[in-house]
Amino acid sequence: MSQPDSAATDEICKRSGEHASDPADLAQRQWLNEIYCGDSMPQLTVRAVLMGGVLGAAMSVSNLYTTLKLGWSFGVAITACVLSFVIWNLIRALLPRLSRMTILENNCMQSTASAAGYSTGATIGTAFGALLLITGEHISWKIIAVWTLATALLGVFLAIPMKRQMINSEQLPFPSGIAAAETLKSLYGQCRDAVYQAYALIAALVLGAAVGVMSKGSFSWLARLYLKLPELVPFNLRISGIAGSQLPGFGFEPSVLLVGAGMIVGLRVSASMLLGACLLYLVVGPWMINSGEIKGPGELIRWSLWTGTSIMVTAGLAAFALQWRTIARALAAIRRTGKSNQAGSPLDNIEVPAGWFLAGMIPLTIAAVALQYVAFSISIPLGILAVLMSFFLALVACRSTGETDTTPVGAMGKITQLIYAGLAPANITTNLMSASITANTASSAADLLTDLKSGYLLGANPRKQFLAQFAGVFFGTLAIVPAWFLMVPDKAALEAFNPPAANMWRAVAEALSMGIEYVPVSARWGILAGGLIGIACALIDRYAPVAKRFTPSAMGLGLSWVVPFANCLSFFIGAVIAWLWSKLSTRTASLYAIPAASGAIAGESLACAVIAMLKAFTNLSR
Repeated sequence: MSQPDSAATDEICKRSGEHASDPADLAQRQWLNEIYCGDSMPQLTVRAVLMGGVLGAAMSVSNLYTTLKLGWSFGVAITACVLSFVIWNLIRALLPRLSRMTILENNCMQSTASAAGYSTGATIGTAFGALLLITGEHISWKIIAVWTLATALLGVFLAIPMKRQMINSEQLPFPSGIAAAETLKSLYGQCRDAVYQAYALIAALVLGAAVGVMSKGSFSWLARLYLKLPELVPFNLRISGIAGSQLPGFGFEPSVLLVGAGMIVGLRVSASMLLGACLLYLVVGPWMINSGEIKGPGELIRWSLWTGTSIMVTAGLAAFALQWRTIARALAAIRRTGKSNQAGSPLDNIEVPAGWFLAGMIPLTIAAVALQYVAFSISIPLGILAVLMSFFLALVACRSTGETDTTPVGAMGKITQLIYAGLAPANITTNLMSASITANTASSAADLLTDLKSGYLLGANPRKQFLAQFAGVFFGTLAIVPAWFLMVPDKAALEAFNPPAANMWRAVAEALSMGIEYVPVSARWGILAGGLIGIACALIDRYAPVAKRFTPSAMGLGLSWVVPFANCLSFFIGAVIAWLWSKLSTRTASLYAIPAASGAIAGESLACAVIAMLKAFTNLSR
């Protein structure tokens, strides 16, 4: 990276009237002189935005598939950085006259790809999926497209007043942003380890795509390798008169996507998933089926999701409440943010102007409120409240991301659902769609700040990076909306995924809107037990960090009662592989485990998503 032009930064400071000597202003001056690259190298270029848009569009489809399959989506920043670096170098090998993409161009590409691949997906696979499961009918693609675009852009603009306070002044870590910046520095520094990491990611991506094609494509012979556990062990597991092999999903699925996800989430979560799955499939499930509480093996997951959802929701809300100091700091930062945005700051000429915030928020708020009213009959006061709540909840979500690298999107949505259960009782649509606004807005805002942290460390121009993020939302929306309708043409197609996130959103909305009488009596006891377990897990995680290592994860336990046993087993296998790898070679595991897992997830999910869309398109053409 070339050194910044000190004279240019001095001129910036002079034009902005910077004469103060308080620590914050001095830190900003130091950043301008020592890190900021100004306009000394290309940053916001057409090729960077196009590359990021194309990669982000592909990653948005990949994340939509993982949301439907696993209930999770994965950050795309580092994957996009590596893929962009490799792809552009391959293009240059064919067209030598093309110049090398600068590190700041790649950072702008990262912002575009991240907005396209991550910020647009928090609503479609969850809230709209739950609505499809409840009503049996798709919402118009026009409404979904405008809704996705508006909520994602709300998050992008809401991040503007938070950036200076959280990144410039408080220097919150945003660990994923730091990791992306370090990845780019290593790649552009021609670090051998970084280059090998890129090769590992690309190789795993190709392997994942091959597995996806072999398991879902025309030559789906790999799918026939799905094994039930009695075929893997020399005895038949039987409790209370029903064999585990009679329960759907009780086996091993050959999927590197699931194994890669286990490598990323780690041993504690994955072991908790296997523990919970064994409890359900070998003890509770057979017992409930034989007692007549569950009509048959096919109804097991529909019954157990109440307990699993209760564990995850109560643990998430309890953990959120226990972060009261973070919440207090986030609310107190509103006043400090106003001060940091006063005229006279040395960053005034490169930061996103406050006027842009107003220019974006006013029309987007009007559009969001109008869309809620026209499309879902949500009253104007309740629509305005949803947007106002989005600001405060996004503020808390961004601070949580900055401090812990965890964005509590689920908790944000559930808080809104709880509030609207009181404001609009017995209205499932209002409950779901108001929560989708806060969830998608919080996700988008946190994603932008993570990318801005990378840019801050690399000396990027935040105004140009904001424009790249803004453009990325359009790329993502253009990709994910048609992908949704092609992958999920009807309710039956969605049910075939057994989508954990959509099922959880539906269960919460139905329970809050229809009353507890709607839930079977045995499932109500499950909700109570799950709630107590979730709260206990949250308290242990917060106040007993030593004991945390030896107690189950609430997320793992809850998810194990929402997804099939095969998913939990594959997660555990992936986590064990990563753990053994770290024991045999700590260095190589730290370098290559995450890139390899990320590539496998991206490759298989993208291949499976494309195959699903092609099959749906073929059926529609007949």
